[in-house]
Amino acid sequence: MKYHHHGYVSSDPRIQPPAGAGIDRPEDLPDQVDVLIVGAGPAGMIAAAQLSQFPGIVTRIVERRAGRLEIGLADGMQKRSIETFEAFGFAQQLIAEACQVTETAFWKPDPAQPENIVRVSRVDEDPQNVSEYPHLTVNHARVLDYFAEFMENAPTRMKPDYGYEFVGLTVADEGDHPVTVTLKRSTGDHAGEERVVRARYVLGSDGAHSGVRKAIGQTLRGVSSNHAWGVMDLLADTDFPDIRTKCAIQSESDGNILLIPREGGFLFRVYVDLGDVAPDDGGAIRRTPVEQIIARAQRIFHPYRLDVRHVAWHSVYEVGHRLCDHFDDVPPEQVGHRMPRVFIAGDASHTHSAKAGQGTNASMQDGFNLGWKLGHVLEGRSPAGLLDTYSAERQKVGQSLIDQDLRWATQMAKSAEAFASHAEFEQAYLRITEFAQGFMTQYEPSMITLADSRQALATGYPVGKRFRSAEVMRVADANRLHLGHEARADGRWRIYVFADAARAGEDSPLAALGRWLDESPDSPIRGYTPAGLDENAWFDVKVVYQQDHTAVDIGGVPRAFLPRVGPYQLTDLENVYAALPDQDIFQLRGIDRQGAIVIVRPDQYVAGVLALTDTDALAGFLRTFAIRQR
Repeated sequence: MKYHHHGYVSSDPRIQPPAGAGIDRPEDLPDQVDVLIVGAGPAGMIAAAQLSQFPGIVTRIVERRAGRLEIGLADGMQKRSIETFEAFGFAQQLIAEACQVTETAFWKPDPAQPENIVRVSRVDEDPQNVSEYPHLTVNHARVLDYFAEFMENAPTRMKPDYGYEFVGLTVADEGDHPVTVTLKRSTGDHAGEERVVRARYVLGSDGAHSGVRKAIGQTLRGVSSNHAWGVMDLLADTDFPDIRTKCAIQSESDGNILLIPREGGFLFRVYVDLGDVAPDDGGAIRRTPVEQIIARAQRIFHPYRLDVRHVAWHSVYEVGHRLCDHFDDVPPEQVGHRMPRVFIAGDASHTHSAKAGQGTNASMQDGFNLGWKLGHVLEGRSPAGLLDTYSAERQKVGQSLIDQDLRWATQMAKSAEAFASHAEFEQAYLRITEFAQGFMTQYEPSMITLADSRQALATGYPVGKRFRSAEVMRVADANRLHLGHEARADGRWRIYVFADAARAGEDSPLAALGRWLDESPDSPIRGYTPAGLDENAWFDVKVVYQQDHTAVDIGGVPRAFLPRVGPYQLTDLENVYAALPDQDIFQLRGIDRQGAIVIVRPDQYVAGVLALTDTDALAGFLRTFAIRQR
């Protein structure tokens, strides 16, 4: 965290000074806004949190609840989400209060006594070590709390407007605020009263029964598996040895259980298999008494005792897999000809089973993807066509999610006898792991993602996939840290320059690139960052040298990597790094020793890999998504 460059700070440095929309922010919902977000769930809150970093944009988020969510229905936070939380500055706090899931135990009927279950294997939760972050379980209401704190500490001083229910919207063909939204007070003395808000853009993150989705004529399409599960958060006295371990349990005749340990050391969640649902059930399965679900769980746990002392929450659901064709209000035939004005995200656009932990996790990536794009268009950084990439990118991810989840839900519902061997079930679990952790997303070439023609220069940074961190040494202060952890959700693009073998100060392709970045009117610093802003205000440019940090002379580092910031124009020395002798990032991430440029989007996905000499290609890429500022 960087501060003091605007003057001495003696209070909490996480609290940014108010600016723009945050100065004298009105308590009451205004009549006109730039962005109106409907629904303060995971997708809406992360989008709002991202937009809170754009002081010149008026964003409001409305929620029909009277206040903060108290009991979160989602509990699994996958590793990609924890990476994202790091960008918003609260990953370590959440890790400290959450339960870390490190392995999964598999149980099946004992061949000698099939009425009893027996542990048959354990598998590492991340056998391929795809991330340095843990898989967590925690009440997702706490995640929303952290996003709310981030928003309120941001320059815009944003916070949810509780007690407003969505009624409907219309989109005009013209006007500065073409979306007219009707809301209704849902709580308090004014309950039932309607009011109208006009917006430039609207995001509907209002759940599976989304009113915004219906208002723009989108429909969730898909199938239900006709299989039901009871889910309970329990406090219980038990002699089951793996009660604090994630477990997949198969019984002989009473179905299966997925057991998830929860935060705090005592609470745990069980998904209890209730079997197939008759076509003429009419929803009766959803009224299954909790006592009946407990009894079935006790039979599955046999011969172990499950003495339930308290049920914190429970529900019954039928597995469904549904997806919208588009995540905005533009019909397919009009894409590229009409600007999207209304978007949907999270459960409003895709629904699936809960057991792979994808609801909250995928929803947050929807909101993260859209938030910075709205910010860039509204600030004049990018053309409006950037907004077309939201539906194009996230709808395909949603389809992949549905496909994977359908396969996993089918495997979870099978009886033990349906598998040829236990290894078959375990392999099915391992196949879903990397996808469930959030690391299989790979965006296709577009105006913000280059083709992979230069991929060989950095094989460990696949174009379109998330930027995978690795440790480096910061030269200025000899601090060993993760390169990816230095990126914040501040709306900036990142340009990571991996140096050639020359030393700092020597003439080389890196030195030539540094001169181009510092002097060329086509560079991101000189051509696409407004005069009067810090040199790194819109593009965060960093360099990583191959030598040990003691061999990197800061005085020889090109000035482009030493930006001047703040009213005192102080030199920022913390963008210069060196490889570690024991964990060389060049080797770990397959970076060519001739050097490479890795361009990373504000949502942490690799947008392109280029050679150090590819300045024309970099300039051409900038022209596709950025508006020249000078």
